[in-house]
Amino acid sequence: MSETEVKANPQSEPSTSVAAPKVESRRDPHADAKKQRIVTPEYMFQEAPRTKEFITGSEAAKEAIRRSNVDLAIAYPITPQSETMQLVGVLYGEGYVKEYYRGEEEVGVMAAIAGGSRAGVRCFTATAGPGTLRGLEGIASWPGHRLPAVAMFTCRVVNAPLAIQPDNIEVAYLLNCGMIVFHAENQQDMFDFLMAGFIISEKNDVTLPVGVCCDGFFVTHARGYVRMQDRAIKLPPRDAWRGAVPVLDAENPPARLSRDAPVQKSNFMAYNIHAVWQQEVWAAVERSRKYINQYMGGMLTAENVDDAEAVIIASGSAAAQSREAVRICKEKGIKIGLIKIRSLRPFPTEELRKLCGKAKLIVVPEFNYVGWLAKEVATAIYGYSHAKIIGGPRVYGGQSMPVELIVDEVESGLTGKKSTNVPMSSILGGAVNQDDVAHFMRSI
Repeated sequence: MSETEVKANPQSEPSTSVAAPKVESRRDPHADAKKQRIVTPEYMFQEAPRTKEFITGSEAAKEAIRRSNVDLAIAYPITPQSETMQLVGVLYGEGYVKEYYRGEEEVGVMAAIAGGSRAGVRCFTATAGPGTLRGLEGIASWPGHRLPAVAMFTCRVVNAPLAIQPDNIEVAYLLNCGMIVFHAENQQDMFDFLMAGFIISEKNDVTLPVGVCCDGFFVTHARGYVRMQDRAIKLPPRDAWRGAVPVLDAENPPARLSRDAPVQKSNFMAYNIHAVWQQEVWAAVERSRKYINQYMGGMLTAENVDDAEAVIIASGSAAAQSREAVRICKEKGIKIGLIKIRSLRPFPTEELRKLCGKAKLIVVPEFNYVGWLAKEVATAIYGYSHAKIIGGPRVYGGQSMPVELIVDEVESGLTGKKSTNVPMSSILGGAVNQDDVAHFMRSI
């Protein structure tokens, strides 16, 4: 028998061999991540070629993180955010995220994100609904400590009786924390806003956290077309030394923590320091406007507004429903425009004043009960527009918004017919009871 022959057992399986066993070489799971090259934000957002894919909002968030050069991501599961952070965990396994772990609860997650940001690394997390509220104490402290980070809020019901369906009332809790807040309509927005959020957050004259919100399952679990840059490129890393305050390290005591001594010793100093710092935080929010315009193409988009007698103003998923309402209204011969709000903080006040000056009617549909966007719009254009403002229609608790509700408000608002879907206390201007107007203004 030759050396290459193999003896066989009775079942014809090889029992011995002279040839050395073959050893399969294992592919480095981080190989593709290691090959990523850094490009400028300007190239990434404005010049890089894009290809279109049909993916969910959670997958869009994953792809944004893949290209964002993230150092630290911390997860804690809550529906409908869990899938997003699970996919970010996959990126960690592939080497696109440097450190990743699951926290014990939302309070710990937000504290750990604060620690990571203080140490100078680029941080990302996501949460939803009750998770947002549980972590809100930590989240609300991020702006005052000037911590750049990006958090994704996949909005859902927080009120009792509890449900897991979309409802963006939690945005109302985020608007006055001092953080920058974006509201994504669809999967494309989610992809773009997250990536831009890291760069805007870390600008020296901003140095604030960015919250990117979307309406739960309507975006995270639904599919849409997303135009994405090549996965072989990524954003530059965080240059922590460029921040507004020094990072936390053993040789560089951070100024933000050294303020504690006078705060503890003097009420006057405590009040004064807090007041001055609050002003600086909100000044930094305002300074972010130029970067939002540069990297996101503006804080709002406007369609057919110039000669419109009616304008729908919406954000998030309500903007998608409003587009169909606009189409139906045009078929009925109504001159109507649409303004989609992309940035809630800073709010596009000046832009709205210019766009709404000639409108007779403004309709603000929302996926929440309290009507936080209607109040923002009314405050922004007060004294700059004579339009009748209808703060609705509103759906909540996970319900979808029938387009007919929006169309009805446009038609009734223009004809003077009484609305059947929006209470009089949520209508400002026109032939309404002045007591109702006073109630509306007091609620702002």
